[in-house]
Amino acid sequence: MSDSNKTDFTNPSTFILLGTPGLEAAHIWISIPFCTMYIIAILGNFTVLIIVKRELSLHGPMYYFLCMLAVTDLVLPTSILPKTLSIFWFNSREINFSACLTQMYFIHCFFMMESGIFVAMAFDRYVAICNPLRHSSILTNPVVAKIGLTVVLRGGMLILPYILLARRWPYCRTNVISHTHCEHMAVVKLACADTHVSNYYGLFVVFCVLALDVFFITVSYTQILRAIFRLPTKDARLKTFGTCVSHLCAISAFYIPGLFSSLMYRFVQNVALNFHVLTANVYLLVPPTLNPIIYGVRTKQIRDRLLRLFSHKET
Repeated sequence: MSDSNKTDFTNPSTFILLGTPGLEAAHIWISIPFCTMYIIAILGNFTVLIIVKRELSLHGPMYYFLCMLAVTDLVLPTSILPKTLSIFWFNSREINFSACLTQMYFIHCFFMMESGIFVAMAFDRYVAICNPLRHSSILTNPVVAKIGLTVVLRGGMLILPYILLARRWPYCRTNVISHTHCEHMAVVKLACADTHVSNYYGLFVVFCVLALDVFFITVSYTQILRAIFRLPTKDARLKTFGTCVSHLCAISAFYIPGLFSSLMYRFVQNVALNFHVLTANVYLLVPPTLNPIIYGVRTKQIRDRLLRLFSHKET
């Protein structure tokens, strides 16, 4: 007897995104913090870009990296939230197969770029605090441009195998993704083939690339903190230490949920699907919301320029 409920296809024309399985009745309520964070991220990161562009005194390595971070933080939530909100608000669950793979590429590519930008920013702060006299000679504009190009190319090339492998797998039985967006492992788990290559490559990216980024950031900030405690005055130590702590909080908010979500998909089987989904959304929405506040508002030059901008409008 044939199984009429079984779908048999190699490449489906569309996938169906469920949203947050088990929490469908709460989709409208979940959309409120998601939408609020997205609006803050868009306004905050655009503000950083506009201020740095208009203020010539901010045209330096630290602010160029901050602009790269802002662009990444505009793309990351934009790659998922419009579709997520269409699921929550209009029950629009279908996504084209190619669009799904494109979304997957943007999510992971820009996540990888942001990791590289954090490494570059940590290096910039290391040189500025530990070797300030050579900062301008080490981080020249051509060097900053090369670092930026390396970050972009690294992200684009490392994530390309995700898409090439996902496209070649046969998908059968179901095209339903228990997620709000086309997360890599959520899609790969639908394949009816041996997907160990995808899994192993994903683990390589996590342990050999992202872990290396975390290592370089840790080394940089360890040296920075050692230099801070050698500063002559207590006020200088506290001021610089406070800035470093806020930066480390932003970095932690980026890496911890992202690594946790990636490893949980591969190694933890008894966690509720909706927890998987919400965690995956946290690492794509929270850092873009926090970064313009932590790196922008807490940076004196940007804060002063922002206050001048508002004071001019009031007069």
